[in-house]
Amino acid sequence: MAIHVVMEPPVSAGKNASEGAVFVRDGFYFFGFIAPLLWMLWHRLWVLAAVTFAVTLALGAVGEWSGLIAAVPLLSLLISLYVGLEGGALRVAALRRAGWRQWGVIEADTIEAAELRYLYAADDVAEEKLSAPMTIAPTAAPRQPPSGAALGLLHYPGRN
Repeated sequence: MAIHVVMEPPVSAGKNASEGAVFVRDGFYFFGFIAPLLWMLWHRLWVLAAVTFAVTLALGAVGEWSGLIAAVPLLSLLISLYVGLEGGALRVAALRRAGWRQWGVIEADTIEAAELRYLYAADDVAEEKLSAPMTIAPTAAPRQPPSGAALGLLHYPGRN
């Protein structure tokens, strides 16, 4: 089973959170490994693509200047391997910087099954909010987000 991180758009986007949710699969991104720059541009990771391109050019220049031209393809392979392994975490981090919030993590075989599980869970949460009595606590302490599991090298906080 694959693990999908569900990211909901900011409230200012004008969409219902469940309609605009993005599902980011945790796993190896083969196309991100084969063509990291194209993969990053496809997923609108503009700054990361520019930094990757600059680092690749710098590695080539340093390799040419120092006479270690044989090491340049190996270093480029490391960049490709990183993008292939951490592609999902890079997308989640970019969405979070854009103001998206993490709804949670869903385990499902396919993206369609993950979407169904998310829609059912979001519907249950909406029903709970409607049926719960309205109470106001004058001295309610701020809710601390629980610490969640980490996928890849970047840490994902728990459901907010």
